[in-house]
Amino acid sequence: MSAQPTITAISFEQHASGRGIGIASPRISWKFAADNNTIQNWEQKAYDLEIRHGPITEDYHVESDNSLLVPWPSQPLQSREIVQIRIRSYGGSTTEPTAWSKWKTLECGLLHREDWKAHAITSPTKQVVDGPLRPLRFRKTFHVPSTELKRARLYITSLGVFQAYINGAPVGDHFLAPGWTSYHHRLNYEVFDIAPLLREGKNVISVEVAEGWYATRLGFHGGRRFIYGDEMALIAQVEIESDSSEEIILSDLSWKSHTSALISSEIYDGEVYDTREEEGDDWDWTTTSFKDETWSSVRKTAFPKTNLVAPNASPVRVTQTINPIQIITTPSGATIVDFGQNLVGRIHIPSLLTPPDTRITLTHAEVLENNELATRPLRDAKCTDTIISAGKELKNWKPRFTFHGFRYVQISNWIPTLSNIHAEVLHTDLPATGTFKSSHEMINKLHENATWSMRGNFLSIPTDCPQRDERLGWTGDIQIFAPSASFLYNTAGMLGDWLEDLAAEQLSSATGIPPFVVPNVIPESLWPVFPQAVWDDVTVLLPWTLYQSYGDTEILRRQYTSMVAWVDRGVRRGPDRLWDDELFQLGDWLDPTAPPEQPGNSRTDGTFVADAYLVHVTKVLGLISGVLEESDNASRYEREYRSLKARFQEKYVTAEGYLVGDTQTALALVIFFDLLDSPTQIAHAGARLARLVRKAKFQVSTGFAGTPIITHALCKVGYVQLAYRMLLEKTCPSWMFPITMGATTIWERWDSMRADGSVNPGEMTSFNHYALGSIVNWLHKDVAGVSLLEPGWKRVLVKPLPGGYRYQCRGEV
Repeated sequence: MSAQPTITAISFEQHASGRGIGIASPRISWKFAADNNTIQNWEQKAYDLEIRHGPITEDYHVESDNSLLVPWPSQPLQSREIVQIRIRSYGGSTTEPTAWSKWKTLECGLLHREDWKAHAITSPTKQVVDGPLRPLRFRKTFHVPSTELKRARLYITSLGVFQAYINGAPVGDHFLAPGWTSYHHRLNYEVFDIAPLLREGKNVISVEVAEGWYATRLGFHGGRRFIYGDEMALIAQVEIESDSSEEIILSDLSWKSHTSALISSEIYDGEVYDTREEEGDDWDWTTTSFKDETWSSVRKTAFPKTNLVAPNASPVRVTQTINPIQIITTPSGATIVDFGQNLVGRIHIPSLLTPPDTRITLTHAEVLENNELATRPLRDAKCTDTIISAGKELKNWKPRFTFHGFRYVQISNWIPTLSNIHAEVLHTDLPATGTFKSSHEMINKLHENATWSMRGNFLSIPTDCPQRDERLGWTGDIQIFAPSASFLYNTAGMLGDWLEDLAAEQLSSATGIPPFVVPNVIPESLWPVFPQAVWDDVTVLLPWTLYQSYGDTEILRRQYTSMVAWVDRGVRRGPDRLWDDELFQLGDWLDPTAPPEQPGNSRTDGTFVADAYLVHVTKVLGLISGVLEESDNASRYEREYRSLKARFQEKYVTAEGYLVGDTQTALALVIFFDLLDSPTQIAHAGARLARLVRKAKFQVSTGFAGTPIITHALCKVGYVQLAYRMLLEKTCPSWMFPITMGATTIWERWDSMRADGSVNPGEMTSFNHYALGSIVNWLHKDVAGVSLLEPGWKRVLVKPLPGGYRYQCRGEV
């Protein structure tokens, strides 16, 4: 007898867990699991939904085939309210419903600013320094009359990053909480269930706060400190409820403070930990570990005016532990640990015992050059953690408030073994959603490298690189990689939150122009905000990508003002409504022929790239307007799209389909963005692109704009085998060349390391950039042949394009 499918994975909005959600009427989604006994072609026709508010249960029956982001059917929830939800569905030929799902708990956070009663507290005296701020520790003792608790929550955030402890035990497994947001506009807070950590009688809450992104040096060319503020602060609110009492513990003047044994902790430069500064046998800050008289008072500081928000994104966590593969003694006599994988994270040393006052340093880098640690690509970032020994055994050391991009760690004044040092991988803990595997090991390695680069650069925000003095949210990088990212992992919460920061910063100016990096930490004197295609087009293209992947119209609705502002006000247009020819465009950034110190020197004209993007973005905004039922704008942008497309063709395209900009990128753009009309034009452009690919001997000849689409364009006009041949090319520049050089992540440049083993002399030379790894989107859509037909993957097209077989024994076409 055939069985009904099983309902699984109930979720709310795009929130990671459902605890501490910041929306009073959250939409609900669920999935179905099936096996070989499940009714064939089963489709949902209706569903029952139960909401349990304590002793009261509400029942709803809805005739609908939708199971994605269905509307909240009940009254809006209140701050702190907890409900349970379960669902069953009707479908197929039977009138019987599925079994009920398991109950799923939904809990609201603090929905209103007035829910916050806590004060912002800091050290009694302000640190006046030119360099990094020394981390601070705060603590408060409180009494719990009984452990028979109904509810115990910690609502917490900081100006800086924090780690909280209850009775010496860490609260949660989050790293660098509350994460990096546009602090002038939005500040995340976290919600933790602390009931399991409480004990009857006396308890202590302790919190360590470091400067994180809030006050540290950020940006290149030396960067700037104190961009958001020049002192750290803690905001904490403990709420405990039992049958007989309620207890509220607020951060206020009753707390105590102390400087940390961390002398400094910086994002770029690393952490200095002086174990001699610890006052007890352990730093759990229970009353038996510290003498209370050594702790000072605290001082109130201004409560943030910014919005306190519950993040939808998952927190940063340790997701994997990697053991070293070898310990190297270099020609200079240095000791280097090789972990075999370029990763983003931190070192963990289970046990360390050295003589008093020993200063152990760990310097992190991605590659070796001449068999020594290659630190030049780090620029001004020290990437060094330091431990100063008290002469006692140090257990389970790991840096607490910094991270590094590295494969190799050079260690001074201590020689590890392969068993007593590990690397912990850190990134925003996104659910994995897509995989790829082929019969070709190098292609599998390419995909694996792109996945590693995404993991390393999705750390609180989507960054360009994780190692040097940058690590910024460059808009162009995520714009081109987002389709790949959203196949590999569920990015809706993280990228949706990041888009809110983008809109906040963009709309704070009347120009409608978003900054190049979000959050924006680059001063106008160094890199002024000016309109830029490809990069600023993220305002339209990223929400569209997320909508396609997750079917969430609210992402489009929330970002719509930002999109319209960019296209209507931000784009600097010439008389023909295309881009102003006089404006500098980054264009096809990092063209392989660009000199090391001139990465924008591309073969493809920057204005051509910008104009092609403008036509495409205008079309997409028209489609978005239609989805949102903005009918006037939908018609307006459709007319504008047709007008711009006609003008583009007049400006750049001959009657037979040849281009003024005769490059691979130019041809790929017009083919991929459907900027040609007649079959003759398309055929000639395709043939010309194929000719240029052969002429280049199948080496990559594209930069930021062309690389994500070159193989798509070839397949679109029938040259599938040439796309495969490009993919399999091993000489530089190519996707396979870094793999022949031992790469375990995607490089910023095709020749970040040259064939002779030397590092590219350019200032921008990262070995962990996901942008050029956007080729994996083609692996997903054309090689594996899996693509969506309707938003949210409701209908899927499976249409692989086989290829590559001719080149297993032949080296060229």
